[in-house]
Amino acid sequence: MATVDKIRSELIDKILAIKNKDFLLALDHLISSSSADTDVVELTTEQKQMLEMSEADIKNGRLISQEAMDKRNLEWLNEL
Repeated sequence: MATVDKIRSELIDKILAIKNKDFLLALDHLISSSSADTDVVELTTEQKQMLEMSEADIKNGRLISQEAMDKRNLEWLNEL
């Protein structure tokens, strides 16, 4: 698997070889817009309540394993 530094270096090499101005502008726009993903997401009241309920379930040991959940889902699907 390639390391981040190796990927970055390969991308820089490829970018340096690009001569098409429109392509470079589009690439710049793509890279610039991806940095906007760090914006804070506001949760609705309902989403906050669901998270609080989940935290309470974890705190009180109301958990189910992935294997048990998969089995429960298969049983439910077979009832349909």
